[in-house]
Amino acid sequence: MGAINNDWLDALKDEFRKPYYAELHKKVLEEYHTHLIFPPADDIFNAFHLTPLKNVKVVILGQDPYHNVNQAHGLCFSVKPEVEIPPSLVNIYKELHDDLGCVIPNHGYLTKWAEQGVLMLNTVLTVRAHQANSHRGIGWEEFTDAAIRAVNTQDRPIVYILWGKPAQAKKSMLTNPKHLILEAPHPSPLSAYRGFFGSKPFSKTNAFLEEHGVEPIDWQIESR
Repeated sequence: MGAINNDWLDALKDEFRKPYYAELHKKVLEEYHTHLIFPPADDIFNAFHLTPLKNVKVVILGQDPYHNVNQAHGLCFSVKPEVEIPPSLVNIYKELHDDLGCVIPNHGYLTKWAEQGVLMLNTVLTVRAHQANSHRGIGWEEFTDAAIRAVNTQDRPIVYILWGKPAQAKKSMLTNPKHLILEAPHPSPLSAYRGFFGSKPFSKTNAFLEEHGVEPIDWQIESR
């Protein structure tokens, strides 16, 4: 497991000392030795590496990593450049196009967002190949809740984009009056037509940031 070495380390240091984290670490290492696990171990904490806490402007919450080969790389909804764009991300791109007029790119690699301050955090950070939610309940949720609480304490404008019920279950933790919460159904093909399409999360996010004097996000992902 790759280590966290930026300002998240200070924010999360107490978690690493707790008994649940020792159990989680042991379990995850065991899983990597006995099963095919995604993302690659060095990519587990990429959301934290690419978006230091001091830079967070937006939080997008996902559930657990993609579970097919070569997809997951540590950012929710994002896939490695060479693999097919998953259905949920196809719908995110469609809404992005309808909302801001962004051109739909030919890949699903979203590191450009992360590098601008979009924390793209799954609530569970690992998964067995081809077994969705297989690492639910082993301790990751406690760890990522601590990360969400750390963002909640930041004394500056931040937007949370909560798609679907699992993400919206975290809403009770988000108590900072300086922050904006945007909710919509999940972009999955099963639910996108229930109100995800037309929810305009990208323009609403940028309007809020600009209103508070914060540089907006350039949501356009360029084709490769």
